[in-house]
Amino acid sequence: MDTRDKGFDSKLIHAGMFDDQFGSATVPIYQTSTFRFKNADHGAACFAGDSEGYIYTRLNNPTIDSLEKLIAELENGYRGIATSSGMGAVNTIYGAFLKQGDHMISTDAVYGPSRVVMEKHYSKFGVESTYLDTTKPDLVRKAIKPNTRMLYIETPANPTMSVTNLKEMVAIAREHNLITVADNTFCSPYLQKPLDFGVDVVFHSITKFLNGHADIVGGIIVSKNKELDSQLRPMMVNLGCNMDPHQAYMVIRGLKTLSLRMDRSQENAMTIARFLEEHPKVDWVKYPGLESHPQFDLAKKQMNGPGAMISFELRGGLPAGKTLMNEVKLCMLAVSLGGVESLIQHPASMTHSKMDKEAREKSGITDGLVRFSVGIENVEDIIDDLTQAFDKV
Repeated sequence: MDTRDKGFDSKLIHAGMFDDQFGSATVPIYQTSTFRFKNADHGAACFAGDSEGYIYTRLNNPTIDSLEKLIAELENGYRGIATSSGMGAVNTIYGAFLKQGDHMISTDAVYGPSRVVMEKHYSKFGVESTYLDTTKPDLVRKAIKPNTRMLYIETPANPTMSVTNLKEMVAIAREHNLITVADNTFCSPYLQKPLDFGVDVVFHSITKFLNGHADIVGGIIVSKNKELDSQLRPMMVNLGCNMDPHQAYMVIRGLKTLSLRMDRSQENAMTIARFLEEHPKVDWVKYPGLESHPQFDLAKKQMNGPGAMISFELRGGLPAGKTLMNEVKLCMLAVSLGGVESLIQHPASMTHSKMDKEAREKSGITDGLVRFSVGIENVEDIIDDLTQAFDKV
Protein backbone atom coordinates (compact mmCIF):
# COMPACT_ATOMS: atom_id res chain seq x y z
CA MET A 1 0.00 0.00 0.00
CA ASP A 2 1.25 3.46 -0.89
CA THR A 3 1.07 5.44 2.36
CA ARG A 4 2.61 8.71 1.16
CA ASP A 5 -0.77 10.49 1.16
CA LYS A 6 -1.81 9.11 4.58
CA GLY A 7 -1.74 10.87 7.94
CA PHE A 8 1.19 10.63 10.33
CA ASP A 9 -0.40 8.04 12.62
CA SER A 10 -1.43 5.88 9.67
CA LYS A 11 2.14 5.99 8.39
CA LEU A 12 3.42 4.87 11.80
CA ILE A 13 1.33 1.71 11.49
CA HIS A 14 1.56 0.94 7.77
CA ALA A 15 4.54 2.66 6.09
CA GLY A 16 7.41 0.34 5.20
CA MET A 17 5.27 -2.80 5.40
CA PHE A 18 5.78 -5.46 2.75
CA ASP A 19 4.07 -8.72 1.85
CA ASP A 20 6.05 -11.72 2.95
CA GLN A 21 5.18 -15.18 1.66
CA PHE A 22 3.01 -16.02 4.67
CA GLY A 23 1.07 -12.73 4.93
CA SER A 24 2.46 -11.69 8.32
CA ALA A 25 0.56 -8.78 9.92
CA THR A 26 3.86 -7.42 11.26
CA VAL A 27 7.27 -7.07 9.67
CA PRO A 28 9.07 -10.43 10.09
CA ILE A 29 12.54 -10.61 11.61
CA TYR A 30 14.97 -11.83 8.96
CA GLN A 31 17.59 -12.92 11.48
CA THR A 32 20.15 -14.07 8.98
CA SER A 33 23.66 -13.00 8.09
CA THR A 34 23.48 -14.02 4.43
CA PHE A 35 20.92 -14.72 1.70
CA ARG A 36 20.74 -17.57 -0.80
CA PHE A 37 20.90 -16.69 -4.51
CA LYS A 38 18.68 -18.34 -7.11
CA ASN A 39 21.73 -19.19 -9.19
CA ALA A 40 25.22 -17.89 -10.01
CA ASP A 41 23.92 -15.33 -12.51
CA HIS A 42 21.46 -13.97 -9.94
CA GLY A 43 24.28 -13.58 -7.40
CA ALA A 44 26.45 -11.75 -9.89
CA ALA A 45 23.55 -9.48 -10.87
CA CYS A 46 22.83 -8.64 -7.21
CA PHE A 47 26.44 -7.63 -6.63
CA ALA A 48 26.45 -5.60 -9.83
CA GLY A 49 23.25 -3.82 -8.81
CA ASP A 50 21.43 -5.11 -11.88
CA SER A 51 18.92 -7.20 -9.95
CA GLU A 52 16.86 -6.71 -6.82
CA GLY A 53 17.82 -9.05 -4.06
CA TYR A 54 19.51 -9.36 -0.70
CA ILE A 55 23.13 -10.36 -0.31
CA TYR A 56 24.40 -9.95 3.26
CA THR A 57 22.84 -8.20 6.26
CA ARG A 58 25.70 -5.71 6.59
CA LEU A 59 24.60 -4.47 3.14
CA ASN A 60 20.82 -4.86 3.28
CA ASN A 61 18.09 -6.87 4.97
CA PRO A 62 14.27 -6.88 4.54
CA THR A 63 13.51 -6.05 8.19
CA ILE A 64 16.00 -3.18 8.25
CA ASP A 65 14.75 -1.94 4.85
CA SER A 66 11.25 -1.74 6.26
CA LEU A 67 12.39 0.50 9.12
CA GLU A 68 14.44 2.68 6.76
CA LYS A 69 11.48 3.22 4.45
CA LEU A 70 9.16 3.97 7.38
CA ILE A 71 11.32 6.68 8.93
CA ALA A 72 12.23 8.18 5.55
CA GLU A 73 8.52 8.61 4.90
CA LEU A 74 7.94 10.17 8.33
CA GLU A 75 10.77 12.65 7.65
CA ASN A 76 9.67 13.33 4.04
CA GLY A 77 13.09 12.17 2.87
CA TYR A 78 14.55 10.03 0.11
CA ARG A 79 15.73 6.99 2.04
CA GLY A 80 16.79 5.91 5.52
CA ILE A 81 20.08 4.38 6.60
CA ALA A 82 19.81 2.47 9.89
CA THR A 83 22.90 2.17 12.07
CA SER A 84 23.86 0.21 15.15
CA SER A 85 23.85 3.32 17.35
CA GLY A 86 23.31 7.06 17.24
CA MET A 87 27.08 7.52 17.18
CA GLY A 88 27.19 5.14 14.21
CA ALA A 89 24.98 7.67 12.42
CA VAL A 90 27.20 10.58 13.52
CA ASN A 91 30.37 8.89 12.30
CA THR A 92 28.76 7.86 9.02
CA ILE A 93 27.87 11.52 8.38
CA TYR A 94 31.30 12.81 9.36
CA GLY A 95 33.05 10.16 7.28
CA ALA A 96 30.87 10.64 4.21
CA PHE A 97 31.09 14.42 3.95
CA LEU A 98 34.33 15.54 5.62
CA LYS A 99 37.89 14.97 4.40
CA GLN A 100 41.34 16.17 5.42
CA GLY A 101 41.44 19.96 5.39
CA ASP A 102 37.67 20.42 5.66
CA HIS A 103 36.00 22.54 8.32
CA MET A 104 32.68 21.99 10.13
CA ILE A 105 30.57 24.47 12.11
CA SER A 106 28.34 23.01 14.80
CA THR A 107 26.00 23.93 17.62
CA ASP A 108 28.14 24.29 20.75
CA ALA A 109 25.70 22.64 23.16
CA VAL A 110 25.52 19.47 21.12
CA TYR A 111 25.39 15.85 22.32
CA GLY A 112 28.72 15.40 24.11
CA PRO A 113 30.17 12.41 22.21
CA SER A 114 29.28 14.02 18.84
CA ARG A 115 31.59 16.88 19.74
CA VAL A 116 34.25 14.84 21.52
CA VAL A 117 34.77 12.41 18.63
CA MET A 118 35.26 15.36 16.26
CA GLU A 119 37.61 17.33 18.49
CA LYS A 120 39.69 14.41 19.74
CA HIS A 121 39.68 11.98 16.81
CA TYR A 122 38.73 13.55 13.47
CA SER A 123 41.10 16.41 14.26
CA LYS A 124 43.95 13.86 14.03
CA PHE A 125 43.07 13.38 10.38
CA GLY A 126 43.04 17.09 9.60
CA VAL A 127 39.35 17.93 10.01
CA GLU A 128 38.72 21.30 11.66
CA SER A 129 35.65 22.25 13.68
CA THR A 130 34.14 25.36 15.27
CA TYR A 131 31.45 25.20 17.96
CA LEU A 132 29.25 28.20 18.58
CA ASP A 133 25.76 29.38 19.48
CA THR A 134 23.78 28.62 16.30
CA THR A 135 20.82 30.63 17.61
CA LYS A 136 22.90 33.65 16.50
CA PRO A 137 23.18 33.67 12.69
CA ASP A 138 25.85 36.41 12.69
CA LEU A 139 28.20 34.15 14.63
CA VAL A 140 27.69 31.40 12.06
CA ARG A 141 28.41 33.75 9.15
CA LYS A 142 31.60 35.03 10.77
CA ALA A 143 32.84 31.48 11.42
CA ILE A 144 32.59 30.35 7.78
CA LYS A 145 35.98 29.78 6.12
CA PRO A 146 36.95 28.93 2.53
CA ASN A 147 37.28 25.27 3.62
CA THR A 148 33.98 25.08 5.54
CA ARG A 149 32.02 22.11 4.26
CA MET A 150 29.28 21.33 6.78
CA LEU A 151 26.85 23.12 9.10
CA TYR A 152 25.82 20.66 11.81
CA ILE A 153 22.83 21.68 13.92
CA GLU A 154 21.15 20.18 16.95
CA THR A 155 17.81 21.76 17.82
CA PRO A 156 16.64 21.82 20.52
CA ALA A 157 20.22 21.56 21.75
CA ASN A 158 21.33 18.92 24.23
CA PRO A 159 21.11 19.80 27.09
CA THR A 160 20.57 23.58 27.03
CA MET A 161 17.30 23.38 25.06
CA SER A 162 18.27 26.32 22.82
CA VAL A 163 16.31 26.37 19.55
CA THR A 164 18.10 27.14 16.28
CA ASN A 165 16.23 28.67 13.34
CA LEU A 166 16.50 26.00 10.65
CA LYS A 167 15.38 28.26 7.78
CA GLU A 168 18.06 30.82 8.64
CA MET A 169 20.77 28.17 8.86
CA VAL A 170 19.75 26.66 5.51
CA ALA A 171 19.81 30.11 3.88
CA ILE A 172 23.34 30.76 5.18
CA ALA A 173 24.49 27.30 4.10
CA ARG A 174 23.16 27.75 0.58
CA GLU A 175 24.99 31.06 0.25
CA HIS A 176 28.26 29.20 0.88
CA ASN A 177 27.45 25.80 -0.65
CA LEU A 178 27.52 23.97 2.69
CA ILE A 179 25.86 20.68 3.56
CA THR A 180 23.33 21.09 6.38
CA VAL A 181 22.85 18.30 8.91
CA ALA A 182 20.31 18.32 11.74
CA ASP A 183 20.15 16.08 14.79
CA ASN A 184 16.39 15.68 15.31
CA THR A 185 16.57 13.27 18.25
CA PHE A 186 14.85 15.52 20.80
CA CYS A 187 11.82 16.12 18.57
CA SER A 188 11.38 13.07 16.33
CA PRO A 189 9.58 13.67 13.01
CA TYR A 190 6.34 13.94 14.96
CA LEU A 191 7.32 17.36 16.29
CA GLN A 192 9.81 18.61 13.69
CA LYS A 193 10.80 17.78 10.10
CA PRO A 194 14.12 19.51 9.29
CA LEU A 195 14.09 18.37 5.65
CA ASP A 196 10.91 20.42 5.14
CA PHE A 197 12.95 23.51 6.09
CA GLY A 198 15.57 22.71 3.46
CA VAL A 199 18.06 20.76 5.58
CA ASP A 200 20.05 18.20 3.54
CA VAL A 201 20.41 15.37 6.05
CA VAL A 202 18.55 14.59 9.26
CA PHE A 203 19.45 11.90 11.77
CA HIS A 204 18.31 10.42 15.07
CA SER A 205 19.48 8.32 17.91
CA ILE A 206 16.71 5.74 17.48
CA THR A 207 17.44 4.68 21.05
CA LYS A 208 15.45 7.67 22.26
CA PHE A 209 11.92 8.79 21.28
CA LEU A 210 11.59 6.75 18.08
CA ASN A 211 11.97 3.42 19.87
CA GLY A 212 10.81 4.83 23.20
CA HIS A 213 11.19 1.79 25.44
CA ALA A 214 14.85 1.85 26.57
CA ASP A 215 15.50 -1.63 25.20
CA ILE A 216 17.62 -1.13 22.07
CA VAL A 217 20.44 1.10 20.82
CA GLY A 218 20.38 2.41 17.27
CA GLY A 219 20.54 5.34 14.88
CA ILE A 220 19.12 6.39 11.54
CA ILE A 221 20.05 8.90 8.83
CA VAL A 222 17.60 10.29 6.24
CA SER A 223 18.81 12.36 3.29
CA LYS A 224 16.69 14.54 1.05
CA ASN A 225 17.89 13.07 -2.25
CA LYS A 226 19.59 10.14 -3.95
CA GLU A 227 22.91 11.94 -4.42
CA LEU A 228 23.41 12.44 -0.68
CA ASP A 229 22.23 8.92 0.10
CA SER A 230 24.75 7.51 -2.38
CA GLN A 231 27.55 9.14 -0.36
CA LEU A 232 26.22 8.06 3.03
CA ARG A 233 25.28 4.41 2.50
CA PRO A 234 28.71 3.16 1.32
CA MET A 235 30.29 4.86 4.32
CA MET A 236 27.91 3.09 6.71
CA VAL A 237 28.59 -0.24 4.98
CA ASN A 238 32.35 0.20 5.11
CA LEU A 239 32.31 1.34 8.74
CA GLY A 240 30.35 -1.82 9.54
CA CYS A 241 27.90 0.00 11.81
CA ASN A 242 24.76 -1.53 10.31
CA MET A 243 21.71 -2.18 12.44
CA ASP A 244 20.76 -5.71 13.46
CA PRO A 245 17.41 -7.10 12.14
CA HIS A 246 16.10 -7.72 15.65
CA GLN A 247 16.93 -4.12 16.61
CA ALA A 248 14.99 -2.96 13.55
CA TYR A 249 11.98 -5.08 14.47
CA MET A 250 11.94 -3.65 18.00
CA VAL A 251 12.06 -0.08 16.69
CA ILE A 252 9.24 -0.72 14.20
CA ARG A 253 7.15 -2.04 17.06
CA GLY A 254 8.01 0.94 19.27
CA LEU A 255 7.26 3.45 16.51
CA LYS A 256 3.62 2.43 16.29
CA THR A 257 2.89 4.38 19.48
CA LEU A 258 5.22 7.34 18.85
CA SER A 259 2.55 10.02 18.64
CA LEU A 260 0.61 8.63 21.61
CA ARG A 261 3.75 8.51 23.76
CA MET A 262 4.93 11.95 22.74
CA ASP A 263 1.54 13.55 23.28
CA ARG A 264 1.42 12.20 26.82
CA SER A 265 5.05 12.92 27.70
CA GLN A 266 4.99 16.52 26.44
CA GLU A 267 1.68 17.13 28.19
CA ASN A 268 3.38 15.95 31.38
CA ALA A 269 6.47 18.04 30.58
CA MET A 270 4.43 21.23 30.22
CA THR A 271 2.87 20.71 33.65
CA ILE A 272 6.22 19.87 35.24
CA ALA A 273 8.00 22.82 33.60
CA ARG A 274 5.44 25.20 35.11
CA PHE A 275 5.82 23.48 38.48
CA LEU A 276 9.60 23.89 38.31
CA GLU A 277 9.40 27.51 37.19
CA GLU A 278 7.32 28.37 40.26
CA HIS A 279 9.36 26.34 42.74
CA PRO A 280 11.35 28.52 45.18
CA LYS A 281 14.37 26.19 45.06
CA VAL A 282 14.71 26.34 41.26
CA ASP A 283 16.96 29.06 39.82
CA TRP A 284 15.91 28.74 36.16
CA VAL A 285 14.08 26.43 33.74
CA LYS A 286 14.61 25.96 29.99
CA TYR A 287 11.67 24.40 28.16
CA PRO A 288 10.46 25.46 24.68
CA GLY A 289 6.85 25.46 25.85
CA LEU A 290 7.43 28.19 28.46
CA GLU A 291 7.09 31.83 27.45
CA SER A 292 10.28 32.47 29.40
CA HIS A 293 12.27 30.40 26.89
CA PRO A 294 14.48 32.71 24.76
CA GLN A 295 13.24 31.13 21.50
CA PHE A 296 9.64 30.51 22.56
CA ASP A 297 8.13 32.15 19.44
CA LEU A 298 10.49 30.32 17.09
CA ALA A 299 9.74 26.98 18.76
CA LYS A 300 6.00 27.54 18.22
CA LYS A 301 6.60 28.11 14.50
CA GLN A 302 9.24 25.46 13.88
CA MET A 303 8.02 22.65 16.12
CA ASN A 304 4.62 20.98 16.39
CA GLY A 305 4.96 20.82 20.16
CA PRO A 306 7.51 21.67 22.87
CA GLY A 307 8.62 18.09 23.45
CA ALA A 308 9.44 16.24 26.65
CA MET A 309 12.93 17.49 27.52
CA ILE A 310 13.54 20.03 30.30
CA SER A 311 16.73 21.57 31.67
CA PHE A 312 16.83 23.39 34.99
CA GLU A 313 19.17 24.45 37.77
CA LEU A 314 18.52 24.55 41.48
CA ARG A 315 19.51 27.37 43.79
CA GLY A 316 22.57 25.92 45.42
CA GLY A 317 24.05 24.65 42.15
CA LEU A 318 25.62 21.22 41.85
CA PRO A 319 25.33 20.15 45.53
CA ALA A 320 21.60 20.86 45.47
CA GLY A 321 21.22 19.10 42.11
CA LYS A 322 23.07 16.03 43.42
CA THR A 323 20.76 15.83 46.41
CA LEU A 324 17.73 16.05 44.15
CA MET A 325 19.00 13.30 41.82
CA ASN A 326 19.95 11.06 44.73
CA GLU A 327 16.56 11.40 46.42
CA VAL A 328 14.11 10.79 43.56
CA LYS A 329 12.32 7.46 43.71
CA LEU A 330 9.95 7.25 40.73
CA CYS A 331 12.23 9.18 38.37
CA MET A 332 15.31 7.20 37.42
CA LEU A 333 18.84 8.56 37.74
CA ALA A 334 20.10 7.40 34.36
CA VAL A 335 21.44 8.73 31.08
CA SER A 336 19.55 8.49 27.78
CA LEU A 337 16.12 9.99 27.17
CA GLY A 338 12.90 9.66 25.23
CA GLY A 339 11.52 6.56 26.90
CA VAL A 340 8.21 5.93 28.60
CA GLU A 341 10.01 6.30 31.93
CA SER A 342 11.13 9.63 33.42
CA LEU A 343 14.92 9.96 33.56
CA ILE A 344 17.01 12.57 35.35
CA GLN A 345 20.76 13.12 34.97
CA HIS A 346 23.65 15.58 35.39
CA PRO A 347 25.26 16.41 31.99
CA ALA A 348 28.45 18.02 33.35
CA SER A 349 29.48 14.83 35.16
CA MET A 350 27.77 12.32 32.88
CA THR A 351 26.81 12.74 29.20
CA HIS A 352 29.03 15.80 28.60
CA SER A 353 31.82 14.99 31.06
CA LYS A 354 34.40 14.34 28.32
CA MET A 355 34.03 17.88 26.98
CA ASP A 356 36.61 20.46 28.00
CA LYS A 357 35.26 22.23 31.10
CA GLU A 358 35.77 25.71 29.67
CA ALA A 359 34.06 24.79 26.40
CA ARG A 360 31.23 23.13 28.30
CA GLU A 361 30.55 26.19 30.43
CA LYS A 362 30.83 28.50 27.42
CA SER A 363 28.15 26.37 25.76
CA GLY A 364 25.80 26.95 28.69
CA ILE A 365 26.27 23.51 30.22
CA THR A 366 26.83 24.68 33.79
CA ASP A 367 27.87 22.44 36.66
CA GLY A 368 24.43 22.82 38.19
CA LEU A 369 22.36 22.03 35.08
CA VAL A 370 19.99 19.07 35.47
CA ARG A 371 18.48 17.39 32.40
CA PHE A 372 15.06 15.81 32.78
CA SER A 373 13.42 13.50 30.23
CA VAL A 374 9.74 13.38 31.15
CA GLY A 375 7.97 10.05 30.76
CA ILE A 376 4.34 9.01 30.51
CA GLU A 377 3.72 8.20 34.17
CA ASN A 378 0.87 9.95 35.98
CA VAL A 379 2.04 13.54 36.18
CA GLU A 380 0.86 13.85 39.79
CA ASP A 381 3.21 11.01 40.74
CA ILE A 382 6.15 12.66 38.99
CA ILE A 383 5.50 15.96 40.77
CA ASP A 384 5.06 14.19 44.12
CA ASP A 385 8.42 12.49 43.58
CA LEU A 386 10.14 15.76 42.72
CA THR A 387 8.51 17.49 45.69
CA GLN A 388 9.72 14.95 48.22
CA ALA A 389 13.22 15.17 46.73
CA PHE A 390 13.15 18.99 46.80
CA ASP A 391 12.21 18.81 50.48
CA LYS A 392 15.59 17.15 51.15
CA VAL A 393 17.59 19.84 49.32
